[in-house]
Amino acid sequence: MRFLHTADWHIGRRLHGFDLTDEQNHAFKQIEQIALNEHVDGVMIAGDLYDRSMPAEASVAQLNHMLQQLNLVDKLPIYAISGNHDSAIRLSTGTPWFKSTQFYMHTRLDQAFTPVELPDTQLFLLPYFEPFDAQQYFNDDSLQHLDQAFVPIVNKMKSLFDPNKKHLLISHFFVDGSATTDSETQLKVGGLAAVPVGLLEGFDYVALGHLHGKDALHAENARYSGSPVKFSLSEANQKKGVFIVDTEPLKLTFKPLTPIRDVQQLTENFETLADNHFYEHLKLDNYFGITLKDRKPIPNVMARLRDIYPNIISLDRADGYETDIEDSGESGEQIRQKDPMDLLGDFYKQVAKDDLTPQQIKWAREALKIADNGGIK
Repeated sequence: MRFLHTADWHIGRRLHGFDLTDEQNHAFKQIEQIALNEHVDGVMIAGDLYDRSMPAEASVAQLNHMLQQLNLVDKLPIYAISGNHDSAIRLSTGTPWFKSTQFYMHTRLDQAFTPVELPDTQLFLLPYFEPFDAQQYFNDDSLQHLDQAFVPIVNKMKSLFDPNKKHLLISHFFVDGSATTDSETQLKVGGLAAVPVGLLEGFDYVALGHLHGKDALHAENARYSGSPVKFSLSEANQKKGVFIVDTEPLKLTFKPLTPIRDVQQLTENFETLADNHFYEHLKLDNYFGITLKDRKPIPNVMARLRDIYPNIISLDRADGYETDIEDSGESGEQIRQKDPMDLLGDFYKQVAKDDLTPQQIKWAREALKIADNGGIK
């Protein structure tokens, strides 16, 4: 059989304040087209459909449209689980009648032990769970950590294997030996919550979610699909996409997705970044993380850069910040007796090597007046 493996849609996510709705819709349309072009037998979504447990109404409407398009319009079976960002209860709403259209959404641990039976494949849908859930299910208080809980869970699933079928697992966890990025909420503390990769042996394929890079894990029978959209600067060099999974024999084919706006890192001095010969070949509406090589103060640096690169998501210095502030020789008492505007003017001149503009002086006086009135305008 042939499946499409995707995960970590994180509907509702923002990138340093920038709305990603258009990016996520654009990625979804590509995923849908790949599924149709490849004539897949189903779409596997390995958790974190939402970015938070209480998604906004707009996010709910957005995800509902995506799932309805795949399942009701395109007539594609969906095999999905809840991740650590999802609310299992909210995501499970409506699941009793979803199966009539071959839409399987598993959000509870016990559902993992009722595999979806296809003609030549068994699909085990194991949603994200806490060790306490395993303690209750197995009536075993010794299952204190995730790696411990996975042992009886996997053993029980394997006891249900039909020897005449392929066995696929969809799950959402950190597998030991995987590489992470900044945008992923950690599921491990001191390594105790990592699932040993050896426990995944016996499954023909394990479709994983949680880590956002497709190269986070290279096991013979297990992969993270990665997220379809870049959610942090640490993902700038990742290629986003989905896997097409053929089960007989096992074959994985990565299908890349193209973003509307990419995430890029630029490390240069300010003069170079402001030179049109440098940026004329860049896609200037991309999301940029900028690291300045300059150490000297640059007045209004963010505003000046945003005139060229409007979607800056971070700005820092490669080698620190040099202020060259000199000791004035004044005592603390003398400084405390100075007019606040004089202090501000002196400080600004030391840092920016320039005088305050008339507009800056006006803003500063208004701010001081509000502060003197206890914050009342």
